[in-house]
Order: sequence, then C-alpha cells, then structure tokens
Amino acid sequence: MNKKLLQIILATIIYIPTFFIKPESTLQISLFIISYLLVGGSILINAIRNLKHGNFLDENFLMSIATLGAFYIKAYPEAIAVMLFYQIGEFFQDYAVDKSKKSITSLMELKADQVNLKTENGIIVTNSQKIEIGSFIIIKPGERIPLDGIITEGNSYIDTSALTGETLPKEVSPGSDLLSGCINLSGLLVVQTTNTFGDSTVSKILELVENASNKKSAQEKFITKFARYYTPIVVLLGLMIVAIPTAILGLSSINTWLYRSLAFLVVSCPCALVVSIPLSFFAGIGVASKEGILIKGSNYLEALAKVETVVFDKTGTLTKGVFEVQKVVTFNDFSKSEVLEYAAYGEVHSDHPISQSLKRAYGAEIIEDRIIEVNELAGLGIIAKVDDKIITIGNMKLMNHERIDSFESSEERTIIHIGIDGIYAGYITIADELKADSKKAIESLNELGISKIVMLTGDSITSAEKIAGELGISNYHGDLMPIDKLNQLEYIMVHLNKKGKTIFVGDGINDAPVLARADIGIAMGGIGRDAAIEAADVVIMEDEPIKVAIAIKLAKRTVKIATANIILAISIKVIVLFLSALGYASLWMAVFADVGVTIIAVLNSLRILRRKRL
Repeated sequence: MNKKLLQIILATIIYIPTFFIKPESTLQISLFIISYLLVGGSILINAIRNLKHGNFLDENFLMSIATLGAFYIKAYPEAIAVMLFYQIGEFFQDYAVDKSKKSITSLMELKADQVNLKTENGIIVTNSQKIEIGSFIIIKPGERIPLDGIITEGNSYIDTSALTGETLPKEVSPGSDLLSGCINLSGLLVVQTTNTFGDSTVSKILELVENASNKKSAQEKFITKFARYYTPIVVLLGLMIVAIPTAILGLSSINTWLYRSLAFLVVSCPCALVVSIPLSFFAGIGVASKEGILIKGSNYLEALAKVETVVFDKTGTLTKGVFEVQKVVTFNDFSKSEVLEYAAYGEVHSDHPISQSLKRAYGAEIIEDRIIEVNELAGLGIIAKVDDKIITIGNMKLMNHERIDSFESSEERTIIHIGIDGIYAGYITIADELKADSKKAIESLNELGISKIVMLTGDSITSAEKIAGELGISNYHGDLMPIDKLNQLEYIMVHLNKKGKTIFVGDGINDAPVLARADIGIAMGGIGRDAAIEAADVVIMEDEPIKVAIAIKLAKRTVKIATANIILAISIKVIVLFLSALGYASLWMAVFADVGVTIIAVLNSLRILRRKRL
C-alpha cells in the first residue's frame, strides 16, 4: 500500500475517536498529537529542511505555521483536519501525476535493449547499442523491433500502435522500412539496420518527449512567477492580520485574530495552480504522443491552441508523393523510349519521388558509365551529360533559362520537360494522388474555426489548382522554389494573420527552412529524418494530415482546461482570503479553499487523459 495512503488511514482511525472523548482530556490531546504527527510529520520535517536552505515560503511552511498556530489556540480538530485534508489532496495529486506520466513513461517500453545479431558463426544475443549500421538482425514473432532497418527476408504484420496510434497491423515484406519500437506480430524477419541505436526512431522519440517538459507554456511561466511573489505577500498579510488589530489598534483577543490569520495562511497555498497547470500540459503532451503526435514542449502545445492559419506543402504532405508516369509526349522526331531513357539517366542520382517514378517507368538497368556529369539547379531541374549528349530535365522555367523552344501544356498534372542537345524532345506527365484523409483534414480544420488554409508547392500552377480544387482550398501557389515558399510564408505571417499563430506543415525533406520559420513547424511522417527532427516543433509519426487537426483540437482542449483551473483557483482563493481576513471563514472553509480546490483542479486536468476520439 502507498505509504502516504497508509499514514492517512492510520491518522483518521486515531482522529475519529477524539470526538467521543472528554474534551481537552489527556487521552484526547494525546490522540490529537499522535494523529497530527502521523499525518503532518513529513510536512514539518520538509518545512524545517527548507528553512535551513533559505526556501521557507512554500506550502510546507504555510501548513506548519497554520497548524502549529491552531494547536496554540487549542483548535486541535481544525489543526489535524488541515493536515489530513492537505495530505489527501497531495495523495490525489500524486495519483494524477502518476497517471499522466504513464502515458509518457510507457514509451520507455518501446526500447528493446537486446538484439539477435546474425553473424558468420550464427546468431548471438547482444546489446542493441553495440549494433552498427548495415548489420543483419533477426526479429522473431512477438519481439519488439530494436533498431530501424529494411527487411531483407521474411513477411509479417507489424503492430505500429505504440508509435502512430494506428490500431490496424501493417503488412511488411522484403524492401519494407521498419521503425524501432514497433512489434513483429507473425513471421520471422531478417533486417539490415539503417541507424544506430542512438539515432533510431525510438531513441529520438524518447529524447523529444523527455525534453518536452523543459519548454514551458506562458501559463506555466505565469504560475511560476505568480507563486514567487504571491507567497511572500500573503505571509506578510497574515502577520498584519494579527499585528495591526492587536498590537496597534488593541482590538479583541489575540486568539481571535490569530485564528483568522491561520485561516488566511491555509487558504493562501497556491497548490491548485502550481500542480494542476503543469499537469494539464504534461497530460496533453502524453495524450498527443499516444496519437502519434510528438510535441516538443508545452509552449508549442499552447501555441497550437492559438492557430489562425495553416500552410500546407503539397507533395508528400497532402498527396501521397508516389508519382507514376501517365504519358510521354514527344516532339522533333524523338521517340518515347528515347525521351524516357534520357530522363531516367538524368535523374538517376536523385531520391525525389518524381525521379523515382521516371526510373520505375524506364524499367531497364542504368549503366553508370554512360553518365558523365550531373548538375542540379535548385527549383528548376537537372542538366546532365549522358553519352556526350546534354540532357535538360525540369520545368518550363528551366527550358526558358536554357533557351529551348518548348511546348506549354495545360494538363492538370506534374509535367517534366526534356531537352536533348538544346532541342525540345518532349514532356512527361506524372500524376500524384491525394492521401485518403487529406480532404477530411481540411474539413476538420474548418470545423475548428480555421478558415485560412494555404497550399504551397513547387509543382506547376495547373497541378496545384487541380489538387486545391479537390480539397476545397481557395488560396494556393505553384511553381515555387524553396526560397519562394519561405517568402510566401513570411508574407502570410505578416499580412494574413491578425493575432493568431501560423503553422507550416511539410514532409521534412526540403522544407526545413520553412518549418523553422513558421510559428509552429509540423513535420509529416518525418521521424527518422534529421532535418524534420531539428527544424520542426511537432513531428507527426505517420503521413496523416488529419493528425494536424487532432493536434490543434487537443491543444485547445488542454488550454481550455488549464485556463478553467486558473480561474477557479484564483477566484475561490480571493473570496475566501477576503472572508478569512474579516473573520467569516473558518479553518474548515480554508481547507476547502486550498485542498478542495486543488483536488477539483487536478481531477479537471485528468479529463485530458480520457481517450475519447479527438
């Protein structure tokens, strides 16, 4: 049994009989003292310890002074009740904090310290931290994946719920990427590692969550400053309540004003604020992590609640980023196979989804010796030398830049223009698909009152118009270079927003500068990508735009509950402090104003942990 709970129970058992014993008898006073020391001994010790370190203006000091003073004026039942209810409040606080911590500390279970390493001499079990990139490991059914990697052998289903919040198992096969922290549900897998333990997904998640509490929200900073000045002031006022009427004005008995002062001190404890506000944000970050949303600090959670404008990148964020060649159109006697071949060779060293689609469409093996030189022009395309031919691959701006007479297509797709030795060879149309939840994400944002939604893309304006039309986004911009995206974002932040915050949502590959510049940068599916981790303030584990709306909704709910706690605690305390000074509030009322309000605020904070659909 919890030690604090045991103390509360024993103190209560000893305290109750005192109401049936002769008042102020030796037995009654003895039971009062035993009960008081049982439930309040630790508070007295903490007060003395803090006093030695010069940190005496805290709740332990206030509780000790108030209850010892109550003993002095023979208000024994009230003195014990103050300690008893205070400890009950502390018990509920501890319970609440533990419960909210579980939503975060459960992430520690994602770590797999041992790994089955495949060697020339067989399989050996070793520490995950010793595994190097490129090693082959064996993951058995039921085991947690210890390191990021690529499957080389085996088929299975993977439970990704701990990382992404997705309950349906994910089917994997050779070539599939695996993230550490997930669970292998069925088949035996052979995996080649792509990250060391320190750089793996699970390690980065834990680092993000552990550091999240270091970045406080404005409300938490307010409470810290509030407690720093508030406590000394109320202690001084408590002394004045006794000193002015008795020593200066000569009013009534000192016991009357001492009683009022004690009630005043009990009420003054800022426990409800100091505990419930950080608890609210801590719980919010924990719930977000279970939804597959990693928020780097309470300040970003609070900022999410004030979002006025959401700016989306298109490719890989609102669309799948899996391009497929739809059509090859040729000019000047070049064949389709020739255009596609040179396009694939020119894009061979690029990992961009469009480049991958060109290589897939070409299908044949690429002979590296044929490629003499490759130069990439940011925001335009690629100029390569293949078989002594100069290959120009990119958008219409590149064709104009190289003075190649080209064909302006009006197709609502991504178009790649090809020039060979300065002659226009044709163009390739490539289509991308919307993600399944993109439209729902935009609708959900509108339901949250966010009507300022902008889409930015480097694709053609016709392609941007098509995607924006399908999603119901009226404000969009295409043909943007990386610097253009940054300029557009800055314009939006200055001219489109009034008081709220601006979010930029990108896939974390080429959007690091824009993610860093936004009030809140959100990286989609960016875990494992260093650029996303460093630049973004929020990382969404899966490529699901709907999680942006979920994060905002959770943030609004968290801030609403934290604000309600502040208003509740301060309002009741101010009222009871005033009544205490005038003599209309007893120690019992003071206990409610402190402990009662704390318990209410803590329980209110725990509402955030309720796993209703966000």
